[in-house]
Amino acid sequence: MASKPGKFVSGSILRHTVVMTLSSGAGLLAIFLVDLADLYFISLLGEDALAAAVGYAGTLLFFFTSISIGLAIAMGALTARALGSGDEARARRVAGSIAAITLAAGIVSTIAMVVFAGPLLTLIGATGEAHAYAVSFLRIAAFGTPFLMLGMCGGALLRAHGDARRAMTTTLSAATINAILDPLLIFTAGLGLEGAAIATVIARITLAVVAWRPILAIHEGAVRPSPASLGADTGAVFAIAGPAILTNIATPVGFAFVTRMIADFGTQAVAGYAVIGRLTPFAFCLVFGLSGAVGPIIGQNFGAGQFDRVREAFRTALVFVFFYVLAVSALLYVFREEIADIFNTTGEARDLVLIFCGPLSLAFFFNAALFTTNAAFNNLERPTYAALLNWGRHTLGTIPFAWLGAQWMQAPGVLIGQYAGGAIFAVLGIWMALRLIDGQAEGTPPRKVGTILAQSRAAQWPFSNWRP
Repeated sequence: MASKPGKFVSGSILRHTVVMTLSSGAGLLAIFLVDLADLYFISLLGEDALAAAVGYAGTLLFFFTSISIGLAIAMGALTARALGSGDEARARRVAGSIAAITLAAGIVSTIAMVVFAGPLLTLIGATGEAHAYAVSFLRIAAFGTPFLMLGMCGGALLRAHGDARRAMTTTLSAATINAILDPLLIFTAGLGLEGAAIATVIARITLAVVAWRPILAIHEGAVRPSPASLGADTGAVFAIAGPAILTNIATPVGFAFVTRMIADFGTQAVAGYAVIGRLTPFAFCLVFGLSGAVGPIIGQNFGAGQFDRVREAFRTALVFVFFYVLAVSALLYVFREEIADIFNTTGEARDLVLIFCGPLSLAFFFNAALFTTNAAFNNLERPTYAALLNWGRHTLGTIPFAWLGAQWMQAPGVLIGQYAGGAIFAVLGIWMALRLIDGQAEGTPPRKVGTILAQSRAAQWPFSNWRP
């Protein structure tokens, strides 16, 4: 009997992309909205040190979130590929193996965060009250890490099965719990910042439970791994998860460097950067949703050998984020004063928020383009390309540019430099992805990254066929 094609191997690429992006983005919107609400509630307590502590803690938590993202990428890529080729048994087995690896990684991450919270916060510039507050927050929030990792992998597995609705419900449920508990624990129970951390842990437990229930009860999407199957699958899992984790860890490394530079300009500057750090994913939630949604579409069509649809999915994603970023940036600019007022920002903090909510936010398109190219590389069996580009963007594309910006324009210059350097690597990433897709379609033997970078023949740009 012929294998049934995967969900994304037939039908409209645009429709699949939009549906998966909107469903994933809606769930992420709820999570990012709660993160933003956390900072809003904390800002009502009237201490810049508390807002700065959230910024410092968020930078470190992002390291472990990046590990989660890397494992979720492996979950989505491997299971989507197996489903696309009709091998459901392999998809279930790999899903169980990744879940076991994810749980182990979460436990190790929690221990590391609890033990080394103080020294790590000092390393990124936290001092005084902000340091003490951030340590307290981290040592509570750390216990939600294993559940976050399992929940994110569960969401990726649901999307690989084409179950966009339940993937959205997963994140919405966690966000709802967090939104309810935040004001109760912060204000009613009088726990302040620690209350926000406790709410985060409970929400992440909810995320894992709601994600895995339909996977096991409805899709039968995972089986308990045996030592033999775990050993057999570990190599394939880390072939994608290893570079994907390495790729995603580059982002918090870059943010840690930027946070350290911002810290030189005082607590107010760090508080302003914390607002931007929470505002950005909320405002551009569909970009983050797209990066997770386009991967299974590319993966299933790659598994089915439909390279024209792989290229169409990639181009569609880039055009989508271009217009989305344009529209959101316009709204941020119109309401920039109101946004600064909501978070009670003053002085340097207000200046940074106003600078971001305007022309600078347009540059987020280049971040979005890198997210999309990373998804393509991870699902086209070239995760190393994604790792190299991301590390280049967050080291060579961040450190010198942010440092020069700080010399010329102080704290605002750090942000401007960060985005300017990223644009260079985004353009390079788009070119490399298109070359790779064309090479796969033509059956060209895999080329090393150095060879690709040495090629001078221009690739077709994703916007070349678009007309207003």
